[in-house]
Amino acid sequence: MRLPGVRRTPRLSDEATAALDLARGERVIAFAVDDNTGASVVATTWHLAAVSSAHTLLLRRPWHEVGAGQWSADTWTLSVTWTDRTQATQWTFAQQDLRLMQAFRERVEATVVVTEPLGLTGARRSGRVVLRKDLATQELFVQTVLGRGTPADDPDVQAAAQRVGARLKEQVGL
Repeated sequence: MRLPGVRRTPRLSDEATAALDLARGERVIAFAVDDNTGASVVATTWHLAAVSSAHTLLLRRPWHEVGAGQWSADTWTLSVTWTDRTQATQWTFAQQDLRLMQAFRERVEATVVVTEPLGLTGARRSGRVVLRKDLATQELFVQTVLGRGTPADDPDVQAAAQRVGARLKEQVGL
């Protein structure tokens, strides 16, 4: 029996769930519908995904590929940058359940084992090295995340990333 005034948790449609093609052991944690496109943005145990209103898979990326996420309470917008520096993604969820944002934060944080800044000074020389975990396989790996405008081909940046990465690997016995 439902209590008066208590809303049921919305459920992702069977068609959208099928489009996700979830792996064995993977499950949907939360979702919200983008106000601009009607796409369902879905947090699973191992991926961040988006399924169009026509039930086609638009995006499916493992959590460890998220470089950063920012939630704007003023505009109800979630902005996501990716570690491979591909174009950032934005979705707007006006006055919807915020479980997706909670799941987003929890899943991204679950991939981060330890992080350390590159330690370089000067303009366009920022970044960090992160020891991360693939949530699907539990594999640990080192990932370099460079700041905006920091050139990946700069020899000082490369040397710092290698130095910090080696130190992080040593800390965890890799």
